[in-house]
Amino acid sequence: MKVLIADKFEKSGVARLVEAGCEVLHDPELSEDALRDAIGKHDPQVLVVRSTKVSEAALEASSQLSVVVRAGAGYNTIDVAAASRRAVMVANCPGKNSVAVAELTFGLMLALDRRIVDNTVDLRAGKWRKKEYGKARGIKGRTLGVVGLGQIGRAVVRRAQAFEMCVVAWSRSLTNAVAEELGVLRCESPAEVASKCDVLSIHLAACAETKNLIDASVLGKLKRGSYVVNTARADVLDYAALASAVKEQGLRVGLDVFPDEPGSGEAAFHSSIVEGGGVVYGTHHIGASTDQSQEAIANETVRIVEEYARTGRVANCVNLCEKSVARCVLVVRHRNRPGVLAHTLHVISHAGVNVEEMENVICEGTE
Repeated sequence: MKVLIADKFEKSGVARLVEAGCEVLHDPELSEDALRDAIGKHDPQVLVVRSTKVSEAALEASSQLSVVVRAGAGYNTIDVAAASRRAVMVANCPGKNSVAVAELTFGLMLALDRRIVDNTVDLRAGKWRKKEYGKARGIKGRTLGVVGLGQIGRAVVRRAQAFEMCVVAWSRSLTNAVAEELGVLRCESPAEVASKCDVLSIHLAACAETKNLIDASVLGKLKRGSYVVNTARADVLDYAALASAVKEQGLRVGLDVFPDEPGSGEAAFHSSIVEGGGVVYGTHHIGASTDQSQEAIANETVRIVEEYARTGRVANCVNLCEKSVARCVLVVRHRNRPGVLAHTLHVISHAGVNVEEMENVICEGTE
């Protein structure tokens, strides 16, 4: 099986794929037209990416491409709709970067509280400003508002409790029973979370339902001087509304994700939210970028590819049809001979019936 890795990837993962019998092509610099051309040239069955964007043109460049694996949790950089039209399965590695993103979330939160970035900038400029920076609120006893309680959100909750913070939370699937189990106060909406918290931390997946979910109406509920941290996806937060709230409400902001991020690891980049003044800190979409996290993600990616090569099934597939459109189930017990299934399908097709899903199961010692 030919595997094209179009992004940075752990050497241990590449070695394991080779050991599994895969022909591995690894080019971490591929993006946009170069990615499309490489897919067309090498015609891989499996494509592995991290932050590299996979467009419809890239998907159409290969006749063999069957699986795209996102070596990470989110998959909004992949044109999933185009993949589905071509019956290309898209898989991800959920939960493997939870600890890394949660750690960065708290890094940004603490940096905002103690203004660590501004401290460092002034020290490097030869300025000693203890009088200015010797003021901080501290986070013990403060209320953390968590919007989105997937594996990353839950990892953040556990760390907040270790910092002796109170936690309020909202998630579409959060029930009172689960909230009690997690030790958080359940809110009815993101706006209610904002109205109750000192720090708002966003951990939503990017989808149509969450686009700009954290908007002016939510941000407006935050008390003056609150902190906002987004280590999820840029699409879930209205950055224009956030910029206004920084000026009007004195919010402090920590961001790991931005609209219109470059598609490569090195590029010029300007962000109006970062350059607009106020205490706004940013990192370069590095939430999952720890050695521990990348090793775990590489292991999961290899597992997905190995299982697909062995069984044809794709673990963690995100674009399988949730509910079959089939109206009937047909079970055929048959002799295990060449042509039997082909003849059965031939008869079914002549009746104008389409087979939506099919599985062939063989008994031990079957005839």
